[in-house]
This record gives sequence, structure tokens and C-alpha cells, in this order.
Amino acid sequence: MADALGVTLDYLVKDGQYQDIDQDALERLKLIERLPQDERLHLFATMDAFFAKNKLLALLK
Repeated sequence: MADALGVTLDYLVKDGQYQDIDQDALERLKLIERLPQDERLHLFATMDAFFAKNKLLALLK
């Protein structure tokens, strides 16, 4: 995942923030790493849309 995002592993797990991440999420990250680059980009674009929507909804509350 770090390679796919172009960051270091330290950046991803800064301050143990993700030490309690569940196994299902880790397995999905491993599967994402195996996808072709174009499919990863589509998946990330979809995820980004959901993240943006949730941020916007939080701001409107």
C-alpha cells in the first residue's frame, strides 16, 4: 500500500495510529496491491469520492 501511495510505511502507521486495523482491511489492502495500476487508480478515485462526500456531510452538520 505504501508503494502504491508513494509514501513510506512509517508515514502510513505514524504514531501507531493504525495498529488496531482489522484483518479484513489488511487483506483488502493486500488485494489492492495486486491490481493493475489502472484498476487501482479507479478504485482510489471511487474511495476518494466517498471520503469527500463524508467530509462534506460532516461540515454541513
